Amino acid sequence: MAMESKYIWMNGEMLPFEKATLHFLTPALHYGAAVFEGIRSYNTPKGPAVFRLREHVERLFDSARVFGFREFPWTVDQVCEAIKQVVKANDFKDCYVRPLLYLDAGGWNLNVDYGRPSLAIAAWEWANYLGEEALAKGIRANISSFTRHHPNVMMTKAKISGNYANSFLAKTESQRLGFEEAIMLDPQGYVAECTGENLFLVRNGKLITPSTAPVLEGITRDAIFTIAKDLGYEFAEQPVSRDQLYVADEVFVCGTAAECIGLSEIDFRRIGDGKTGPVTRAIQKVYHEAIRGRVAKYESWCDYVDVSQSIKLSLDTPASVE
Repeated sequence: MAMESKYIWMNGEMLPFEKATLHFLTPALHYGAAVFEGIRSYNTPKGPAVFRLREHVERLFDSARVFGFREFPWTVDQVCEAIKQVVKANDFKDCYVRPLLYLDAGGWNLNVDYGRPSLAIAAWEWANYLGEEALAKGIRANISSFTRHHPNVMMTKAKISGNYANSFLAKTESQRLGFEEAIMLDPQGYVAECTGENLFLVRNGKLITPSTAPVLEGITRDAIFTIAKDLGYEFAEQPVSRDQLYVADEVFVCGTAAECIGLSEIDFRRIGDGKTGPVTRAIQKVYHEAIRGRVAKYESWCDYVDVSQSIKLSLDTPASVE
């Protein structure tokens, strides 16, 4: 995966890729004192559009509040505009966008109040996170030996950078064992989520997913709920046990990076007929049309990038975010 681009936005300036650097003593690097978002922009008949942009930026600010930041140098509207500028400046159509709000100075006493927040936004071209074949064939997963964070230990509703050491441990283990993804259980032993995706199972035509108590409230998860409801499927949020996954008709995961992907096998047990099932395919099809602005009822999810507007890339003048 090539992550290089032309420009990265940092604290109001659009910098060349190679100049967007941090000092070694940035506390966010040492302590994971940062929050982030994962956002996608897709090419549509009307040009590039960022999928559910405002919801993602609002969640970024929510994560910052959960972590303890009290002051923000930017508004939600300004960050939304800066993200569209990054997509435009790099001339991207399909890309992944990564805003990071991080502790830039201070905080060495482990108190966020003594630090200074900074914001950077990068983008890069990125195809399917789990591979193109995964769309049709599904992927193999296992139940991780690592437990998902307790909600009162690491704040599971926030995308705090330090939280993801948990995902690193789980995914590295699973891939070394020959699986593509790890399924993590919550501290009570029920299914929580994967390393970067929410999880659904299908049983007798009904969708079931773990409640939001121990997991991240995924924006893609919310979109899947809406699509499933509009397609006429029943769904429920409830505790899910590990063995319920084994006997499910279908299991699939969803997230900004992964999009919507079926699981063909869990813990060496074939799920359904061992490939992406019909309910998953139906939801997958609508989702992929929606993210590209081809479904009228979901077009409000697309925040279009105005490629006709000029953009100032001066290094000594902050890029306009208003």
